[in-house]
Amino acid sequence: MMWLRCGCASKCVVSPLGRRFFKSYFQALGRGRSNVAAFMPEAAGFEGVSDHSALQDFSVSNSESFWAAAARQRLSWISPFHTVQDCDLSRGKIKWFEGGKLNVSVNCLDRHVHTCPERVALIWERDEPGSEVKVTYRQLLEMTCRLGNLLRRRGVKKGDCVTIYMPPCPLAVASMLACARIGAAHNVVFAGFSPEALAERIRDAQSSTVITVNQGVRGGKVIELKKTVDTAVHSCPTVQQVFVAMRTENPVAMTARDVLMEEEMLKEDAVCEPAVMDSEDVLFLLYTSGSTGKPKGLVHTQAGYLLYAALTHRYVFSYHDGDVFGCVADIGWITGHSYSVYGPLANGGSTVLFESTPIYPDPGRYWEMVQRLKINQFYGAPTAIRLLLKYGDHWVQKYDRSTLKTLGSVGEPINTEAWEWYHRVVGDGRCPVVDTWWQTETGGICITPRPSDPDAEIVPGMAMRPFFGIKPALMDTEGKVLSSNHTSGALCISQPWPGMARTIHNNHQRFIETYCQPHPGYFFTGDGAYRSKEGYYQITGRLDDVINVSGHRIGTAEIEDVLNQCSAVAESAVIGYSHDIKGQGVYAFVVLKKGEDAQEADLSRQLNGMVSNKIAKYACPDCVQLVQRLPKTRSGKIMRRVLRKVVERDLNGLGDLSTLDDPAAVQEIIEGHRELSSKQQQP
Repeated sequence: MMWLRCGCASKCVVSPLGRRFFKSYFQALGRGRSNVAAFMPEAAGFEGVSDHSALQDFSVSNSESFWAAAARQRLSWISPFHTVQDCDLSRGKIKWFEGGKLNVSVNCLDRHVHTCPERVALIWERDEPGSEVKVTYRQLLEMTCRLGNLLRRRGVKKGDCVTIYMPPCPLAVASMLACARIGAAHNVVFAGFSPEALAERIRDAQSSTVITVNQGVRGGKVIELKKTVDTAVHSCPTVQQVFVAMRTENPVAMTARDVLMEEEMLKEDAVCEPAVMDSEDVLFLLYTSGSTGKPKGLVHTQAGYLLYAALTHRYVFSYHDGDVFGCVADIGWITGHSYSVYGPLANGGSTVLFESTPIYPDPGRYWEMVQRLKINQFYGAPTAIRLLLKYGDHWVQKYDRSTLKTLGSVGEPINTEAWEWYHRVVGDGRCPVVDTWWQTETGGICITPRPSDPDAEIVPGMAMRPFFGIKPALMDTEGKVLSSNHTSGALCISQPWPGMARTIHNNHQRFIETYCQPHPGYFFTGDGAYRSKEGYYQITGRLDDVINVSGHRIGTAEIEDVLNQCSAVAESAVIGYSHDIKGQGVYAFVVLKKGEDAQEADLSRQLNGMVSNKIAKYACPDCVQLVQRLPKTRSGKIMRRVLRKVVERDLNGLGDLSTLDDPAAVQEIIEGHRELSSKQQQP
C-alpha cells in the first residue's frame, strides 16, 4: 500500500497570482527595477538594483541584506532569526540565521498541502519503463508523518542520526523528511556501496537505526540490499534496529532486530507533531571521499541549506510552478539531496526520482521518460551524456522532447563535444545548457551560466558565472589572490554562504585543515579554475588532477576535452605519471565509439596532433591505451586514483573496488597496460 503502485494524483491549478509571480524568468530581467522584482520579489527592497548584474553585485556586497530578505521570503519560520550570520572562515566558524526556529519537513510539505494538497510532489520513475508512480503532497505528508511517528515510537530521538540505505523511491524521501520532522539527522548512503563501505559510514555516524529495502531493482537486475545491510551491521555494534521496506514481492530473511516498515507504519497516526529546530541544528550527514581515503561525513544544517537549495533550484533552472523537474541523480549523492528532494519540495515543485540507468532497456530511456512525464528541466551527468552520444542521435530523436526548457550538467566539467551534442541534439538548439559547478561541501550550485541577463552568452564547457552571494577568487601557488583575467589558479570562495557545510562529523580539525587553512579567510574548494578574458570561470579539474609537465601545469580535464573532440573517441581519462625527464608524463586511457576500429599507434599520432594544436606540445600524451571502458563509481565518476595505481604498477594499492560500477574493467585495464608496456620495451 505504501508503495502506491498506481498513479493517483490529480493536477493542482496554479493561481493567476502564482503565474504572475514567477512569470517569464527571461523576460523579467533587464527591464528596470519593477521587473527585477518580478524575477526576484525580494529585490524590490534592494536599493539601486535595476538589472541582473546589479542584483548579483548587491548579493555579494550586501550579503547579509540579500540573504536575510531571501530567508524571510522563502522559508516558513516558527520563530524569526535575530542574527543573519556569524562567520569566521579562518576558524571554520559558520552560523546563519541564529535565533530562528523552523522545521524543514513543514517547509517541504505542510505549507504546500495547505495551498495545493493534490499537486504532484514526486514522480517515481521505477526501473520498469512506463510504470511510474505519482505521489501528491498530501500523500507524501501522510507517509512522512506515519514514518515519523513510527521512528519516535521505536526510540529515535531529536539529535540521533538514522542511516538510510535505499534506492530512489517515495519511501526513501519520506524517510529523509520523517527524520527532519522529528529532529533526527539522516545519513543517506548510496545503495550500491559495499557492506564494508556502508559499515564504515554507519559506525562513523553512530547510527542505532538503519532504513533499507528488501531488494533494489536497477537496469533489470535485482540487488540484494537487505543482505548487504545484514553483512554491514555485523561490525556495527550501535545498530539496534533495521526497518525494511518491500520494493519487490520477494521475502528476505528477517532477524529479531528487523522491522517490516510499511506494516508498522499502517498502525501509526497520519498526523505527526513537527519538532522545533534551531537554524543550525544538524539536518543531515553526507559522506564524501577524502584524500586520505577515509570518507568525510560533511554536516549540513537546517535553514541555510534549505534556503540555498531552494533558491538555486528556482533560479539556475528557471523552475516555474507546474513544471516537472527531472534530476536523474541518485538520492545517495548531494545532487539527489539538493535537486531531487529538498530544493524542488521547498519550492512546491514536482520532482522525478529515477531508479533505473540511462541505457535500460535501451539508450533511449531518458528521452522516452522526458516524453512520457513531460519533463521541463533535465539535470544529468556528463559521463551519461558521453555514453549516450556513443549510441548516436536516433535514440534521442525517436522521442518528443518539446517540453524541455533547460538542460543541466553536474558532477564534473562537461567536455565541448558532449556539451554541443546535448545542446544541439537533446535540446534541439533551443534549451540553455547550464554546466553547474558545486560540491557536497557547498550544498548547492555555486558557479553556473544562469541566472543571468536573458541575452547573456553561454560558452560551451564553462560554468561561467557565480550564483547570488558567491564571490570566487583564484589563488597562485604562493597564496596570493590573482586579480587579473585570462589566468588560472586554485579556486576559493571569498565569503561564506548559507548552503555551505558546517563541519566534518566528529572532526572539526580536519574540516579546518582541508577547507580553511590552505588559504586563511577563504573557503578552499580543492579545484583549479581558469578565468577567461571576459571574467568567466572554467573548472580545470581537481588540483590533484593537475599534471606538471616540464614545469608546465596542465589540468587533466583540459587534455580530455581535446581528446574527446576526436571523431573516433567516446570518452577518455588522463592521468599524470612519473617521467624520468619531464617530471610527469601524460598517460591517456581512451574508449572508442561503437563501430570504430582505430589502431593504437595511428590514433596516438592523431590525438597528439590535436593536443599539440589545441593546447601545446608539452601536453601531448606520452602513452595512449585503448580500453573497452573506464573504471567508474556508480554515480559515474571516473576513478583516476585506480588508473594511477595501474600505471604506477602499485596493484596492492588499488584499495576497495567494490564501489565501482564494474570492477572487472580494472582487470582489463591492467592487462592492456602490461601489453602496451611490453610493446614499448621491444626494440
